Amino acid sequence: MSAEIVNPRSDRSDSGQDGDAHGELFDPAFALHRGGKMEIRATVPVRDRDDLSLAYTPGVAKVCSAIAEQPELVHDYTWKSQVVAVVTDGSAVLGLGDIGPEASLPVMEGKAILFKQFGGVDAVPIALDCRGVDELVDTVARLAPSFGGINLEDISAPRCFEIERRLQERVDIPVFHDDQHGTAVVTLAALRNAARLTGRELGDLRTVISGAGAAGVAIARILVEAGIGDVAVCDRKGIVSRDREDLTDVKRELAGFTNRSGLSGSLETALDGADVFIGVSGGTVPESAVATMADNALIFAMANPTPEIHPDVAHKYAAVVATGRSDYPNQINNVLAFPGIFAGALQVRATRITEGMKLAAAEALAAVVADELSAECVIPSPFDPRVAPAVTAAVALAARKDGVARR
Repeated sequence: MSAEIVNPRSDRSDSGQDGDAHGELFDPAFALHRGGKMEIRATVPVRDRDDLSLAYTPGVAKVCSAIAEQPELVHDYTWKSQVVAVVTDGSAVLGLGDIGPEASLPVMEGKAILFKQFGGVDAVPIALDCRGVDELVDTVARLAPSFGGINLEDISAPRCFEIERRLQERVDIPVFHDDQHGTAVVTLAALRNAARLTGRELGDLRTVISGAGAAGVAIARILVEAGIGDVAVCDRKGIVSRDREDLTDVKRELAGFTNRSGLSGSLETALDGADVFIGVSGGTVPESAVATMADNALIFAMANPTPEIHPDVAHKYAAVVATGRSDYPNQINNVLAFPGIFAGALQVRATRITEGMKLAAAEALAAVVADELSAECVIPSPFDPRVAPAVTAAVALAARKDGVARR
């Protein structure tokens, strides 16, 4: 049955002309999204009574009884070990902010089809009408028996940190907040290659991160785990440091493992002599501050649609420039990470995603283009067919090493 039959057009103006909800001409984005971007399909035939008796009653009862006796069989005889829930409350959607659960669904559907396209992983978008941390954690935990993993998406900070932590404590399947860890994995992979291209190691680099939200905190954490020389994180009030009295619990923890140099003051202060700038905040960094960075600087200005440092400015001072945009080289795109990470975790039926698995994903991703490095190629394209297999294999191996694999 076509989407037009089950979802008749509701975007016609009074004159009968096609238009969007505001009466404007119907554009391609609306055309593509009509009826949604996904569907559910059977993987077995239901052509006659024999098929029906196997796919449903009475045949299904045998399988249900077997799973009741041996719960681990659910992975073999249902879709559980092949499907991820993409969960949001609509509180921090892309660059749109708090638009609510219904308005977030086109993004969640998009995320789900990226799982399938780039990792071969089935995913189901779930938009929840709840905001309290307790309520959200409890709701997702109750849904968990149907899924092999939970991808938290577009949930505002600082709530997202506690939600992920508490949910992982409640369930025995991987919980992964992509806005944090997907961004962090891809950033680390690109930074490894950019450092290699310029003849340096991660330990040689002093890094400044603009933005202490979900992505900024996760990037700082993975860089420290990977052995970065030093990293200072800046929020709207300047460098996150131990001497500040206005820090949240998350930022207080952040101050405890970053800023070894003991810097204080503004972002501009932090950038003076820095080797790396990583932007996950929006806003604009003055060119005068960029000019104070070290020679052969690495600038990853990842805000969308407007990078914190425009590439034209960044190229005046940097050896390597990356953005979050698809129309410039070196796009830091989460789709390079999350499909393969979940594919690897599901492959071995992991109970969680460890720091070791994230580091392994970053190393595998960097290795894909290690022999092709240039200033415009420190990270592969999302359409490079080598990406997902490399990340999947590395994550599965790391899960076994870290003792979280069930097979």
